[in-house]
Amino acid sequence: MFVKEVFDRLAALVGLFVLWPVFLVVALLIRIKMPGGPVIFKQKRVGKDGRLFTMCKFRSMTVGHGGSSVSVAGESRITPLGAVLRKYKIDELPELWNVVTGKMSLVGPRPDVPGYADCLKGESREVLKLKPGITGPASLKYRNEEELLATVDDPKRYNDEVIFPDKVRINLNYLRNWSFWLDVKIIIYTVIGKDLEEEYLR
Repeated sequence: MFVKEVFDRLAALVGLFVLWPVFLVVALLIRIKMPGGPVIFKQKRVGKDGRLFTMCKFRSMTVGHGGSSVSVAGESRITPLGAVLRKYKIDELPELWNVVTGKMSLVGPRPDVPGYADCLKGESREVLKLKPGITGPASLKYRNEEELLATVDDPKRYNDEVIFPDKVRINLNYLRNWSFWLDVKIIIYTVIGKDLEEEYLR
């Protein structure tokens, strides 16, 4: 996947250069609307081959909330500004730096918090061959994941028993059928908010 690696880093660099005004505006808004905490939220996530790395995002929650690793729309720990940033995925823009440094890819499985990788058994562990991505086929299917979890009685259980296994299945299919043009298609669909065809989600 040498082409993928080169494309990722070049595209991420261009993205950082083009979007720096957006970064500046969001940083100022967080300072004004969400004082008392950092602009950038950093957290250990599981990367390629199960190695941990520090993922960067714009902070969208209150400081020291101590909540679950599963986020649900409407939670009190998500600030009003944070809800907007999360809705339009603006909070994930700093992950472009993770792509530049080689820890993430533009397209791939979303990086999980430590613990979920331990649940992967047998062939499911093949997804760890992939760098985690800012977007991906599973991310497109579950673009409204937080809203979906808000409709169930036990969000964490539903995530662990339904959503997480389905994401693993989709990401395995992506690994086995990867192509450069599939990555380009997923990026375009992410930007325009279009769902990926069912053939890529089987």
